[in-house]
Amino acid sequence: MLTIEFILLLLLLTAVSSLITLRFRQKVPQPVILIALGVCAGLAGMHVQLHPELFMFVFLPPLLFADAFRMPLREFGELRGPILFLAFGLVVLSTLLCGYAIHWILPVMSLPVCFTLSAALSPTDTVAVSSLIKGRRVPTRLLQLLSGEALFNDASGLVCFRFAMADALTGEFSYQQAFGTFLLVAFGGLAIGGIVAWVAARLNKMLTRSGYDETQSQIVLVLLLPFLMYALAEAMGCSGILAAVAGCMVVKLSGIVEDASTSTRLQSATVWTMVSYVFNALIFLFLGLQLPSLLQSAHTLVLAQHVGMWRLGLLVVQIYCIMLVMRFMGVWLSIACRWASARINHVPFEATGLAASLLLSFAGVRGAVTLAAVLSLPTGEDGTMSFPTREAVVVIATGVIILSLLVASVIIPLCLKFIPAELVDKSAQEENMARQRLLRAALDLLRKAETMPAIETLPETEEDRAAIEAARMEVIARLTKLYQTRLEQEDATPRIARADRRNAIRHARMELALRLQILRAERQTMRELVAQQDINDQTEWKLQQELDYEEEVIHALAQRLPKEV
Repeated sequence: MLTIEFILLLLLLTAVSSLITLRFRQKVPQPVILIALGVCAGLAGMHVQLHPELFMFVFLPPLLFADAFRMPLREFGELRGPILFLAFGLVVLSTLLCGYAIHWILPVMSLPVCFTLSAALSPTDTVAVSSLIKGRRVPTRLLQLLSGEALFNDASGLVCFRFAMADALTGEFSYQQAFGTFLLVAFGGLAIGGIVAWVAARLNKMLTRSGYDETQSQIVLVLLLPFLMYALAEAMGCSGILAAVAGCMVVKLSGIVEDASTSTRLQSATVWTMVSYVFNALIFLFLGLQLPSLLQSAHTLVLAQHVGMWRLGLLVVQIYCIMLVMRFMGVWLSIACRWASARINHVPFEATGLAASLLLSFAGVRGAVTLAAVLSLPTGEDGTMSFPTREAVVVIATGVIILSLLVASVIIPLCLKFIPAELVDKSAQEENMARQRLLRAALDLLRKAETMPAIETLPETEEDRAAIEAARMEVIARLTKLYQTRLEQEDATPRIARADRRNAIRHARMELALRLQILRAERQTMRELVAQQDINDQTEWKLQQELDYEEEVIHALAQRLPKEV
């Protein structure tokens, strides 16, 4: 049972992991550091029992909801074929083929048990994938494909896992019944999530129009929404994971984000960022906390079977390699299908390349969802039938999880070095194009404002009207110059010379650095005003917020600046 002290300690370890990650200059992924901290805490005597159902209910809905919100709908529509194949087709194929391969390597395990193990290992973990590639310059197309796949394959993998577990326990299995149940679970979850989100969106719009648009209450209600979707879907025997994902898509399409006030959008973005950060970290900490006891189980297992620990390690490597080869073949099969579709429809085909294919293959990391699945296998302690060779399945699955995470941490940065840079910069080019269009729209409005008459106010003298008109034209001229300067600074065209481009980037960096120095000087002056009691802390807080927003804009501009070429 979690206590307040344990929760506070876990949050402290979360903060410490970020500091250690910065110390290693992002060379060691934060998930690896979190697992190591969890292992250290477990060895020091901290033990938290992982309840699979509670774990999935608490962590999966908000994280999947947040990941689905970051998935662009346009790219999801364009990549729906590869995403659905990897999320559903590859999961089913991996469950069947890898199950037979595991049974061939380890014939002492029955075939249904092998299917159960392969089904638990078949889905990639959305939390692990997003944590590994966070902060890296991954090509946008690959990132969207991985994110879209991870949103759905948890559901398909867990459904396959339930069928395989039932077959191992009862020996009764029907492909026709399994297929029908799979469709019911999947489409039922999608429907429930979509309906709940549609009703919530309608209620939110009614409240907003009635004047009940209080920021904090709206944020809390949206935070509770994925839990409601998940709970309703699971209570009706459907997929809560797909319900959370589908619900988020409907929320995006409903337009309630655009209808929300500016303060609601800003504060909700901060809240969701913190929720994702803390929940992601806690998942890996929980995984690390389970490792000492699982390692003890592995030691007991090899002693009971009279084999060496290296045999167990070799078995884990073999199973991981089988899953990796299967995923690599699935990636290439999806590429072949995209190529065939492009030829048939006479549309351009963008080749993926070997390095990108390897990245997609090694990014198939197994994570806490797999561990929660195998830990949910019945132990028989409550009088029910125990799962055959449960300890072996749990130990092997844990070994594959750790191995996949460590290998991906090493291979993914190597693969990124061989991916052409122009694939990474497409999103930045699109962003610059959009910025130029927005600035031109602002300039068009200002040009129209020059020819429009001034707004009529109370009767005034001719001199007053002339002064108001002169002030209006001065404001328009100043804003026109400001937006024209911003438009000229948007360097999105590759037609300029390389030297001119390098100079433009350097000038932009120098300007941003100078603006940061100005902000620091302003902050120092503000602290002096507080120390001299010329202003109170409330005034300081309001001014601090303004400076913080300005600094965020400067940092965002600095991050999207390309490298000097």
